[in-house]
Amino acid sequence: MDTLLHPPPPTSSPASMAKRPCSSSSSSSPSQNPRLPSHFSQMDHLLHSFLSFPDSSLPISLDLSFDRLLDSSHSDADQSLLIDRAHNLGCLLLRAANRSARKRASIHNSVAWVLPPDLTIKVFSMLDSQSLCYAAATCSMFNKCAMDPLCYANIDLTTVVPKVNNAVVSTMIQRAGKSLQSLKLGIVPGPTGSPGSSQPLVYTIRNSVDVSSFSWNDKRTRQGKESSILTRSCLYPLSGDNGATGTLLRRLHLYNIERMDNASLCGALVACPSLLDLEIVGLHVELRQTLMSVSSNCHFIERLFFESSKTGRDDSLKSPTCFELVNNCPNLSSLSLRGFKLHDYKVRILVKGFRKLKYADFSTSYSITGTFLRNLGNDSGGSLLEVLILRDCMHLREMEVARFLTAVLAGDFKFLKHLDISNREGLASEGDWYQRSYNSSFIPLKQVSEVRPDICLLAEFPSEGCFLDIDHLMDSDINSELSLPFQQSGHTSDGAMLTSSLESSYNSDQGSGNEYQEGFVVYEESSDEVDFLVV
Repeated sequence: MDTLLHPPPPTSSPASMAKRPCSSSSSSSPSQNPRLPSHFSQMDHLLHSFLSFPDSSLPISLDLSFDRLLDSSHSDADQSLLIDRAHNLGCLLLRAANRSARKRASIHNSVAWVLPPDLTIKVFSMLDSQSLCYAAATCSMFNKCAMDPLCYANIDLTTVVPKVNNAVVSTMIQRAGKSLQSLKLGIVPGPTGSPGSSQPLVYTIRNSVDVSSFSWNDKRTRQGKESSILTRSCLYPLSGDNGATGTLLRRLHLYNIERMDNASLCGALVACPSLLDLEIVGLHVELRQTLMSVSSNCHFIERLFFESSKTGRDDSLKSPTCFELVNNCPNLSSLSLRGFKLHDYKVRILVKGFRKLKYADFSTSYSITGTFLRNLGNDSGGSLLEVLILRDCMHLREMEVARFLTAVLAGDFKFLKHLDISNREGLASEGDWYQRSYNSSFIPLKQVSEVRPDICLLAEFPSEGCFLDIDHLMDSDINSELSLPFQQSGHTSDGAMLTSSLESSYNSDQGSGNEYQEGFVVYEESSDEVDFLVV
């Protein structure tokens, strides 16, 4: 026992060794132990002897042996050196034991794991990114399988609070290489809504309730530590390898990346010509520039979801951009532009232009009155709509809603399955949008429910007037949720009397959607504005 910690005694001279009696029966060298292989070194024999002590007597024996060694040292320096040596040997022994345990576990897993490596990789490719990292840390065999590019074809690094930085994203994308098909980044406040849901996804960390373990100091780089938030350069790896990494990317979802700008986003879209699904939420990017980049680079796109971080203040979209998007992206079947200042004539260009459009969501669009809905049910465009969401559109008029539902009763929009015209401030009256309607008497809600029971019709309005002025509305928190009871008109019989007159007005197409609504405030803002957090 003492030999493990105490330096070996100096080697005796041949003369002194010749005078020492040799007794093979009383003292045998470690190399003569018949239970151990002959190739074992002296250290192997010492370690074997040390580990052969019974567990019951080992603590007492160690204590006594170590005390004797300390007592045999006459100076404090020697005793301190002996204690340090004991600490080092203990650490080395623990490290060797852990390494051997991992090695044995890996060998056991390779024998006990019934799936071959190719099927293991297939299973790993179905895991989410966090579960894949956990599996890779299990053993060396799983780690080797988890390094296959197919396991990183669908990368999902969305979190509730900032936890992922650019280095993590870069590593994941590099591992995926040309196999990358889906990439989701950013902060998501909760589970994404199902089709037809208008729950806002714009998120601010200061308004989150799940920030108990989050420190603002973690948002900045200090003392060699990487920042815990994503910046504008997080998408640069898509352009790596001469753009080959993003060539086959089909899905790109970006949520609330506060430091993303137009140049970085457009540069990423250039590297993704095969993109089919683009979702952008809460980024400080301009609608017009983003749609121009999509129409120039993503000709195969089928789904576009864009939610503004500044509700009602982005008025950048122009008519030529709408025409270019319609002409260059003919396969678009799902379009969501939420929180932008859209005028009816621009929305009409989009809805009538996309011949395959089935899903349209213009929730919280500030300037929409509903005139773009006129004559959409015929074969010229919009006839394939299955979902139409116009929730909380401040200027949506009750007369236009009535005209639209009258067209539904007349047999238009045969494929419509979901319609949401709810408004937490009520619908706008025909003459003055400041006059709100909370219980319209001539919108044929009941008739539509009877004639078209296959339509899920949401018409939730407040029970009484609670209209907020526009200045207060702009400053209000978009994430605030109001519980609005369903109100249906009790005078639905008036809708039948109004059907013929509304139908003639509806089909006249006098409101083609090309009128510019007077009186709307236009906000001029820098398109490349980036809000940095002050820490």
